[in-house]
Amino acid sequence: MIRFFNFYLSKGILLLLALESLLLLLAIPFGVDLRFQGSPGSPPPDVVWTNALLFLGVGLAVMSAFGLYRRDFDEGLGSMLFRVAASFLLILAGMAALYYVFPRVYLGRGALGAACIAGLGAVLLVRATMFRWADLDILKHRMLVLGTGTRAAKVMDLLRAADSRRRMHMVGFLPLQGLHHFVDHSLILAEQAPLPEVVDKYQIDEIVIAVRERRGGGLPVNALLECKLKGVHIIELSSFFERERGQVQIESLNASWMVLSEGFQQGLLRDVVKRLFDLVASLTLLILAVPIMVLAAIVIALESGFPILYRQERVGLGGKIFTIFKFRSMVQNAEKDGTPQWAQAGDARVTWVGGVIRKLRIDELPQVFNVFRGDMSFVGPRPERSFFVDQLLEQVPYYAARHSIKPGITGWAQVRYPYGASLEDAIEKLQYDLYYVKNHTFFLDLLILSQTAQVVLFGKGAR
Repeated sequence: MIRFFNFYLSKGILLLLALESLLLLLAIPFGVDLRFQGSPGSPPPDVVWTNALLFLGVGLAVMSAFGLYRRDFDEGLGSMLFRVAASFLLILAGMAALYYVFPRVYLGRGALGAACIAGLGAVLLVRATMFRWADLDILKHRMLVLGTGTRAAKVMDLLRAADSRRRMHMVGFLPLQGLHHFVDHSLILAEQAPLPEVVDKYQIDEIVIAVRERRGGGLPVNALLECKLKGVHIIELSSFFERERGQVQIESLNASWMVLSEGFQQGLLRDVVKRLFDLVASLTLLILAVPIMVLAAIVIALESGFPILYRQERVGLGGKIFTIFKFRSMVQNAEKDGTPQWAQAGDARVTWVGGVIRKLRIDELPQVFNVFRGDMSFVGPRPERSFFVDQLLEQVPYYAARHSIKPGITGWAQVRYPYGASLEDAIEKLQYDLYYVKNHTFFLDLLILSQTAQVVLFGKGAR
């Protein structure tokens, strides 16, 4: 894994991105050569390479929106190849739209078609090859976990994910103390040798520390230091989950780790850049979405009358209360008894039109006005109602930390976890929110926007 702007990127994804970027860049020159074969009608080099750069930019944007560069993509080879094919249809449409706006760079249907076919074939070949090679043990790094308790069991749960299995080989768990084991007993190493010898014997690349009690000799510090000096990577459980799942685990979290670890930083420059980005992104979204918003308003009024917009108090930056705007997706007076309720899967209060606009996230579009007012950011933790916030503050440690930055229309928790409708869901989403609060950068905001497009396209997490 490589840390880039406070975000961990898989080496495999970076290699895939580099290969496909090269293929997309060369697709246009290849298509031009195939179409014109050096004839006098061939477009000049500046037009060819301008198209190549546009094709690269549109291609990466569309493929990212289709979720093709997500580490945790686990829907199988067939689904991946389908998404690649669908993305190239959208790339073709995007290039045609650019030709309409900038006719001077028009390349020709034949050359563009040949480039799309060549690019599609090359990307499909690369994807199929890498998918086939992904499970080879020689490409994985070998990992040892210190401890066999409940913390170590969480590592085992994580390694059951397809993405983790492709990148890591679990050698086993090494018990240090305690008689109760919460991991698969077949993976417990019955080794009595010193830790450095165990590391050499099993050719360990990384050691994960999953021991709760570390005082009184509970952790072999000198042995770990010796392993580190040999080049073995040592990582603490909180940092391991931050790297692998993009979340800050509450169970293994303590105030000292939050104080001493990198991140959780604020600053004037960061605030100014984020505010400018919010205004530009919101204005762009508003311009593009006006026809959709008008249509949504009409169908809502036709189905269930007025009001079209739904106003609700939410908790924002520093615990301040503000009014959020959404298209109404439920029947009128959905909470007749006045008691706030979590939205459930298949909620009977949701209208037919409401179900559609929720699935496509159209109901969130009026929140661009909250962004203009400064109540919200474009990207950030989703704002909750004060009724639920008061409950969560009492039951969930560090919940108030998510109010240290502005809430957002979309966020890291929204693209990483389905819609939450319980205390357990709120805790899980908080762990993603804490990751964003700790590591939020302009790069991470762009990544979230890219993955939000996938949520809209494939309707993940909507209720």
